[in-house]
Amino acid sequence: MISIEHFKQIEAYLFEVPASYRNDMRVPARFYADAKLLEGVKGDRSLEQLVNTASLPGAVKYALAMPDIHQGYGFPIGGVLATELPDGVISPGGVGYDINCGVRLLATHLEQAEVAPLLDDLASALYANCPSGVGKGGSINLRSGELDRLLEQGSRWALKRGFATESDLERTEESGCLEGADAAKVSPRAKERGKGQVGTLGAGNHFIEIDVVDEVIDAAVAQRIGLFQGQIVVQVHCGSRGLGHQVCGDYVKRFQKSIARYGLKLPDRELVCAPLSSPEGQDYLMAMQAAANYAFANRQVLAHHIRSSFQQALAGKVSNHSVYQIYDIAHNMAKVETHEVNGKKVKLCVHRKGATRAFGPGSPELPTAYRDTGQPVLVPGSMGTASWVLVGTHTSMSQTFGSTCHGAGRTMSRKKAKKSIHGPGLREQLEARGIRVRAGSMSGLAEEAPAAYKDVNRVVDVVHNAGIARKVARLRPLAVVKG
Repeated sequence: MISIEHFKQIEAYLFEVPASYRNDMRVPARFYADAKLLEGVKGDRSLEQLVNTASLPGAVKYALAMPDIHQGYGFPIGGVLATELPDGVISPGGVGYDINCGVRLLATHLEQAEVAPLLDDLASALYANCPSGVGKGGSINLRSGELDRLLEQGSRWALKRGFATESDLERTEESGCLEGADAAKVSPRAKERGKGQVGTLGAGNHFIEIDVVDEVIDAAVAQRIGLFQGQIVVQVHCGSRGLGHQVCGDYVKRFQKSIARYGLKLPDRELVCAPLSSPEGQDYLMAMQAAANYAFANRQVLAHHIRSSFQQALAGKVSNHSVYQIYDIAHNMAKVETHEVNGKKVKLCVHRKGATRAFGPGSPELPTAYRDTGQPVLVPGSMGTASWVLVGTHTSMSQTFGSTCHGAGRTMSRKKAKKSIHGPGLREQLEARGIRVRAGSMSGLAEEAPAAYKDVNRVVDVVHNAGIARKVARLRPLAVVKG
């Protein structure tokens, strides 16, 4: 077990476990925290998991964790690891089971006062039009050929079907489509699970939330990306549903059978991996990209349903109910990117598990509208608490492979939360604060109570003060839709 004497503080908010800590570590393990968050990390195996990732073949510079770190499968949630091509490994545990779980932020021209009398109707319309819950299917049931096209085209498929605008795609990470995806690498079982779930929310920590822009910290950047004080906005948090979960499970099993072939010895079997250049590594990469495209399309269809809900609840009652997109980002992904290592540009496979891409100003991957501000970074809080809009920085590019935190981070397991928190009582508390709640399960509501999470404001303060993301605006919840 790692204890405080094993790591050193190297900057105000940055700590390191040196590579000398364990003889199998290839690189140091670094994590961002303040004093209080540091105490919280000691309650689970997340730091041990971070050190384990530092042993993976091909790891460069250091293994990283963000201040929302907590225990996950293999990799800690909040973990970032880059491995060098061609023979650095790719690990499903470094992506997670919900491939391309991510956040989309939509905005309106409406102010809170205009929507306040209609908030109940709007929340109910969103709950009715955006299917949520475990295993819940939607209104779109795809045949195999159509599903294959979605898996390879992502949001482009949604655009062709009338569920998206060109602006939506421009303001989505990778324009909503990872090139190289191959539907043939996705199992029939995964496709069966996914064919009826496009445009659905799922359960767990997934949600749709109506928010108000409660505070603008950087007025110039907020204006550039389309935000203003008092504005009504909508967040969507979901991923690749059952399809992505099955893809991860399929390849974990396949990798476990092939790992001996590559002579890989791992400190934890959950870190099962394969060289990216291997047939297994390439097949997983293409299947993961297909599942990521599914998630992009899923959030895009949900955005379409949200627009329909605003039309249904607000048409003829407000001056302008149109909904436009700020950005859509992933936080469970492995991507081939070019970063500087020891003064040289190097191609890397960057795993971000519960961590968000945060590319800084000037990055050519960003849409023109955001190239001089840095990429918008969306950090949702736990239910009923603040969320944040940040932007990436030059420091994130040099220190974290262009990465930052993705949320608050759990302090309590879902099982423990359900035992200790009363769902109906939590709903009453939220409603008493003026937050409308639409949820199909009181136990599911209890799992996501604020008490089960770290303080998102503290997490965001750490990444802001460390310089790996910069505050733009804070959002306050008005209504939440959950499975």
